[in-house]
Amino acid sequence: MTRSAAGARTQQEQMRRRNLSEVLRRVHKDGAVSRAALSRRMGLNRSTIMDLTAELAAAGLVREGVPAGQGRAGRPSIVVMPERATVYGLAFDVAVDRLLAARVGLGGQVLERREAVRARAGVDLENVVDVLAAFGRELVAGADPGALCVGVGASYCGLIRRADGTVRYGPHLGWVDQAFGAKLAAGLGLGLPVEVGNEAHLGAIAEHVRGAGRDVDNLIYLHGDVGVGGGIIVGGRLLDGDSGYGCELGHMLVNPFDGRPCLCGSRGCLEAEVGEKALLDYAGRSDDLIGRAGIQAVVALAETGEARARDALDRVGDWLGVGVVNLINLFNPALVVFGGMLRDVYPGAASRVRARIDAHVLPVSRERVLLAVTALGDDTTLAGAAELAFAELLDDPLHTLATVR
Repeated sequence: MTRSAAGARTQQEQMRRRNLSEVLRRVHKDGAVSRAALSRRMGLNRSTIMDLTAELAAAGLVREGVPAGQGRAGRPSIVVMPERATVYGLAFDVAVDRLLAARVGLGGQVLERREAVRARAGVDLENVVDVLAAFGRELVAGADPGALCVGVGASYCGLIRRADGTVRYGPHLGWVDQAFGAKLAAGLGLGLPVEVGNEAHLGAIAEHVRGAGRDVDNLIYLHGDVGVGGGIIVGGRLLDGDSGYGCELGHMLVNPFDGRPCLCGSRGCLEAEVGEKALLDYAGRSDDLIGRAGIQAVVALAETGEARARDALDRVGDWLGVGVVNLINLFNPALVVFGGMLRDVYPGAASRVRARIDAHVLPVSRERVLLAVTALGDDTTLAGAAELAFAELLDDPLHTLATVR
């Protein structure tokens, strides 16, 4: 074979792999999608699409059929569907107050899940790994015979070194350089690495792929737990910085003069001004309330007109508005999404946030920007962990299958 012929063959193989990846990615995101739609969206002829879907079907990743209820005369429209039950990923979510695990089918459907309370008990790596690994083994045992786990993803509320899943810094429970990914992989015993990501980064990905920001290429996701994190999607891709530690939006300075102290050592950070402790302190409830239930209780009191709770929500909303103003002016997003405990706070604080936007955002940037709460509810970061679990398969379907089988 000549060098030019070998080069042409290599290019053809690379193109085939990219097209297989794109077909599977679209089926994973959209569920049942017709061959005609794939042809139109990808700019490929129908015979090429048919060859690609047939190859994915032979590998056990998709199946093809006629949609139920099709009653039109003429040639039926063949649709391509993900093999949800037999191709799955494990997803884990470690929040300050809870631990979640799920078996998630290709296509994003949660097939089975587990949940446990996480005590605020300091550096608890061993306990977290023990609980999650046990959940993971149960989920694998409950899968259909012959089902294949193609990846494992985990969300953690801290700064993550993506190369090995180490939690470099988890401020609220004191995790520093904890080998979370490696320990969880060992506990699961599946022979698969555990890919770990920051919870807000993964939340942004989930909202972009499946949630309020579906098909929105420029969005900002703000996630409240005890503190505040953020993820930014620019041009359809996560903005994560040089080492993966970017977009720590909770540590954006919003109140430099008399700001509240922050666990990072600074004062006046966004998370210090709008996080759990700020709202409970302002409402005078920091001695008797805690966590998500505490946030919801204050919001409920504010809705009844209780003065101190209403004032607390207004103050938090005002600082939240300052943060959102800065983000809109910097990034010109089409959408800002509020998740975690901010999903509870935002509706009651929306007027304050909007007032700040009207007063301080450049007119050309505020013309079209929308504000919304997450469409995925409390599962936003878990859904992001699932996308992490499927990432390698979606990038190179057949090669990944060969490595995990």
